[in-house]
Amino acid sequence: MSSFYQEIAKQHHDLVILPEKKLIHQFIDDLFVILFSNTSKSLESEATIKYKFNQLEKQFDELVLDFSPKSDQKQQTKNFFEAIPKLHKKALNDAVTIFTKDPAAKSLEEVLYSYPGFFAIAVYRFSHQLWEQDLKLLARTISEYAHIKTSIEIHPGAQIGKDFAIDHGTGIVIGETTIIGDNVQIYQGVTLGALSVKKDEAFIKRHPTIEDNVIIYANSTILGGQTTIGKDSIIGGNVWLTYTIPSNSVVYHKNEIKIRDNNPFPAPIFYSI
Repeated sequence: MSSFYQEIAKQHHDLVILPEKKLIHQFIDDLFVILFSNTSKSLESEATIKYKFNQLEKQFDELVLDFSPKSDQKQQTKNFFEAIPKLHKKALNDAVTIFTKDPAAKSLEEVLYSYPGFFAIAVYRFSHQLWEQDLKLLARTISEYAHIKTSIEIHPGAQIGKDFAIDHGTGIVIGETTIIGDNVQIYQGVTLGALSVKKDEAFIKRHPTIEDNVIIYANSTILGGQTTIGKDSIIGGNVWLTYTIPSNSVVYHKNEIKIRDNNPFPAPIFYSI
């Protein structure tokens, strides 16, 4: 075992020292309590909000120190916190869109407090900002926190427009180079993925483009960097697409039903779609 212990010790020597993930998760939770949840009457005070944000900036300073050169630390914190008002507005607009489109949602508070789709989208908004600031490992760690909590995976490198809605959400995967327009709605199990996972394609567009006002229903798979779903289109459930479709399209499976005869030992029924 001695050689194994030496190997692990060398591994720790060679790897960059990073903060415990729970510290990053706590930062996101603290940020969301202030921005999206009403958990205390004290948060109605402007002075309290200012104090809370000062504390958050200190938390973030400590985190970013491990992901960025020390000379950039303060500037990275400044850039992120200056972006928060814009990100907050985008996330609130997403929440309103979810509330408007989902008949099961009884209030905006319900969406903000309990909807996994909203949490995943809002975390994406903040992680994408960090991705743009070239804090890519921190962005990935934050986005994976949403993945752990919601089973929705949105890569922070994806580009997503305004008024985005996720309904249910479990099993959604949105890849790094995906581009999504405005007012798009996606249901559970949708994959916006790559046709190939070759490492030498890491720096090209591998994932599809979804234009404005598109609805993608459950368990559909859309693959490829050259694949575009034209605006105002509807993609039905369980569709598999690897090619571009024009605007105003409706794509769905055609069901074929065969009725078995009275044979006491009939062959299995196959429903082709």
